[in-house]
Amino acid sequence: MTKFLMFQGTSSHVGKSILTAALCRIFFRQGRRVCPFKAQNMALNSFVTADGLEMGRAQVAQAEAANLVPRVEMNPVLLKPTGNQTSQVIINGLPVGVMSAAQYHQGYSLQAFEAVKAALKKLSAEFDTIIIEGAGSPAEVNLKANDIVNMRVAKFLNAPVILVADIDRGGALASLVGTLELLDDDERDLVKGLVINKFRGDVNLLLPAVDFLEKKTSKPVLGIVPFIEKLGIDDEDSVSLDEKNSSGGEISVAVIRLGKISNFTDFDSLAGESDVKLFYATKPDELDAADVIILPGSKNTSEDLIWLRTNHFAEKILLYAAQGVPVVGICGGFQMLGEKIFDPLKTESNHLELDGLKLLPIETTFSAEKFTRQVTLPEIDFEFLGSRIVGKNLCGYEIHAGESNLRGRKIIAAKNILGTYVHGIFDNDDFRRNFLNAVRLKKNLEPLESTKNFRAQKQKNYDRLAEIVSQSLNMNLLEEILC
Repeated sequence: MTKFLMFQGTSSHVGKSILTAALCRIFFRQGRRVCPFKAQNMALNSFVTADGLEMGRAQVAQAEAANLVPRVEMNPVLLKPTGNQTSQVIINGLPVGVMSAAQYHQGYSLQAFEAVKAALKKLSAEFDTIIIEGAGSPAEVNLKANDIVNMRVAKFLNAPVILVADIDRGGALASLVGTLELLDDDERDLVKGLVINKFRGDVNLLLPAVDFLEKKTSKPVLGIVPFIEKLGIDDEDSVSLDEKNSSGGEISVAVIRLGKISNFTDFDSLAGESDVKLFYATKPDELDAADVIILPGSKNTSEDLIWLRTNHFAEKILLYAAQGVPVVGICGGFQMLGEKIFDPLKTESNHLELDGLKLLPIETTFSAEKFTRQVTLPEIDFEFLGSRIVGKNLCGYEIHAGESNLRGRKIIAAKNILGTYVHGIFDNDDFRRNFLNAVRLKKNLEPLESTKNFRAQKQKNYDRLAEIVSQSLNMNLLEEILC
């Protein structure tokens, strides 16, 4: 019989996804057949499975922690905000349309719950333990009636719930007590314990608060998890971009924080290199100190291209590109570097035609069809910044709605401009180091040997997370709660 455990939070970004990953790793190391699950994600940071289906990035990290290949049943419903209070709705990895918040929450969400139940049934037949992540807060009284990701899941499974609060942002005690107060009696009964997350300082100073919480709520505090520096595990919430800037390094890499930025995990591997200082630029003047400028993916290329011009990023990009500063575009950023963007069906906006930045000789036409696939580049060999960039069997994935006149090419380079549709391209160790060495040579710095194994390092990060969390939680009590 499958056992379930669910993490819910007092708000978004309290650490539910990281704790879910931690438990997946802990139980995997114990020999359990453990699987992550989240009924519904709202995120622009997504992933493409081996069978070409789209799912939330957090469940990919959790699957990796459980030593599993990511599959869409782990996240059957994905909402990708498109702006103006609308989202693209993706069910079982495939888009079913764009809906307003009202349309989705007041009508469609309960239909989507059928996909949630089917996914849980399938996973329950294969795994002995499922660790479930909620979303936001279960106590949003205006959304509860049609919420399919928090208490509706817990009730459906009769799953024990662990309520998590982030003490680093303040107000953790009040948020735990207040959340429990706002739950219905049967929902409150499902909450079997509390966790205080992201604590900095002396735990002994917090013990009086723990005593207070247990007396006030009649719920045990399962543990106090410390704030973990340089965690090195994928996030899907753009709130985390505030924490992703890396310090030090001889190469300054600026990723432009587009209004509708997506798939920002593309650059985690760059940030992990010792010679890189990576930051997310929110103002054009921040590009002045950059050795590399990156245009990331976007959920709406047309709107973000206009955003670049309105916010004076475009003129800065063109200025520095003309001076030889390397400019890189990934997916939507790649499309922006081209000559033209056509949208005859108004797939992304009401603009039928837009001028790109005209830094690469491509044109893009949007269509109703969305391309989602994993890709392998058997061999690459091109010139960039006067250096040869070579590599074999580069892996990544594509998620885009537009087609460009690439003539079979997956990467296009012209002097100091580089563009590709391939997400995760920098996760390939040799490519990443060859790229950075080309930048180093341009700066008259000696090239470095490729020593980082990004994927192996992620596995070490999961182990480190598991060690910290297992030492921070009362694992014996957690085992008693698990049902």
